[in-house]
Amino acid sequence: MKVITLFENRTISKEYKCKHGLSLYIETSNHKILFDTGTDKSFAYNASKLGVKLEEIDIAVISHGHYDHGGGLETFLKLNSKAKIYMGKGAFDSHLVKIFGIIKYNIGLKKALINNNRFVFVDGMLKIDDELILFGDVKGNKLKPKGNDRLLKSFSDKSIGKDDFEHEINLLINENRKYSLFCGCAHKGIINIIERTKDFIDCDLTTVIGGFHLMRMDIKNPNSKVFLDDLSVNLINSNVNKYYTCHCTGEKAYSYLSKSMSNLNELKTGMVIEV
Repeated sequence: MKVITLFENRTISKEYKCKHGLSLYIETSNHKILFDTGTDKSFAYNASKLGVKLEEIDIAVISHGHYDHGGGLETFLKLNSKAKIYMGKGAFDSHLVKIFGIIKYNIGLKKALINNNRFVFVDGMLKIDDELILFGDVKGNKLKPKGNDRLLKSFSDKSIGKDDFEHEINLLINENRKYSLFCGCAHKGIINIIERTKDFIDCDLTTVIGGFHLMRMDIKNPNSKVFLDDLSVNLINSNVNKYYTCHCTGEKAYSYLSKSMSNLNELKTGMVIEV
């Protein structure tokens, strides 16, 4: 399986566009997959530079309803006329972030796009074929990211409260009994997401790829160190061969975790890896 980072916060070369967001191209034996679209049309610009033909993609996944993962959705719909686009139920709900503790800023997807017959909304788990499983409904409570506290949603009764991230889905890929997990931001907690895969498979994951939502953590803070130390122990004990993290993990948290995790790697825009 080949994974090309079309869009990430950083880049390996100035010829690619980058900013806060995520988009991955995944090529398996049977599928050409777009996992998230970044903030805008930049992912498409980078795709052309990297030799990825977006019109050939047969499956797209939007990991959750935030613009930095689905902001380029309109561009993808214009460039690709065939792919089904999978996202979690509630992806088009109103999602907000608190700025300075008081300002509520919209970070959701463009609602005008919602009525499209190519969208498939996942509620719980959906097995696409023997190679691909999409799932949400992550119930664990281990080491949920502290950054979630700033993130809100508007509920059906018009009240605004903490986002429950029921709109977040993850992708599990099986290639010859080697399983790779892809997550956007792991708002539900990367350990809980990994444990949820045990409901579908009877072996350890080979690879985990995605953001861990650890940005803005003050690694000098004792409580943050305890959190990161616990996280590294749990990640190691999960028996995953390789982790590739990016985007919302943050460079400081990545640097801290990598001191105790020899199997932790990072992704940047333009990188190509073989899994």
